[in-house]
Amino acid sequence: MVRVRPTLLAVSTLALCLSAACGYSEEEMQAERDRVSQLQKALTALEGKHQDLQDRFKNVSGENAAMTERLRQMGMSVEDSKRSMAEQNKLIEELRAKERQAQARLATFRNMLERFQAMINSGKLRVRIVRNRMVVELAENILFDSGKSDLKPEGQTALTEVATVLASIKDRDFQIAGHTDNKPIKSKKYPSNWELSTARAVTVTRYLGANGVDGARLSAAGYAETQPVASNDDDAGRAQNRRIEIVLMPNLDELPDLSALASN
Repeated sequence: MVRVRPTLLAVSTLALCLSAACGYSEEEMQAERDRVSQLQKALTALEGKHQDLQDRFKNVSGENAAMTERLRQMGMSVEDSKRSMAEQNKLIEELRAKERQAQARLATFRNMLERFQAMINSGKLRVRIVRNRMVVELAENILFDSGKSDLKPEGQTALTEVATVLASIKDRDFQIAGHTDNKPIKSKKYPSNWELSTARAVTVTRYLGANGVDGARLSAAGYAETQPVASNDDDAGRAQNRRIEIVLMPNLDELPDLSALASN
């Protein structure tokens, strides 16, 4: 820009001289002077804008250089910084996905709790959260006679109500778990509490499957006396331990990703 202005002035001066030599009138000469003045003002404005852009460029370059130096001192390059930012964004999105899953799971829990409220109030069952899973618990005396695995009429009525609720919960699996107290049983049909607890779980599973719950979403397990919820030192505690649990199982996308542990 420093070289342009003298050139413009020289051309303008030459134009004025030629105009004078060619016999232009004073009015025409004044018009030329005004035009030259306008060009000079426009040039000055352009030079100011150019200088402003140069100053801004220097500031940005300085900031970039300072950022690069800070990254270097931290042992990182610009590419490392970009990669770190991408990893942070990925982590944020994963956390958001987990939050959405948690909210959906909570909504399912609340829905089931509301549907079971009448049975809870009547004492037919209770609902607990165990290891972040919803567990619907039915006492043994409602479902079975002592030492048996055949459903009582009262138990069938209760399980029919339970089946209606479970059938309405979509995309969820349920595990039916049988539990006993620590008093050993030994009979021709049930050599131990393992066989009794498993037989009861299978009985409940089959009944639910026959009353509207998709059998592919059901599984059965017997735990005998290994998972008590109360002390086995008195009758009240042992009564609590003799129970059937219906466990709402987590979906696959709620489980941790263990693919990194797979062998190549």
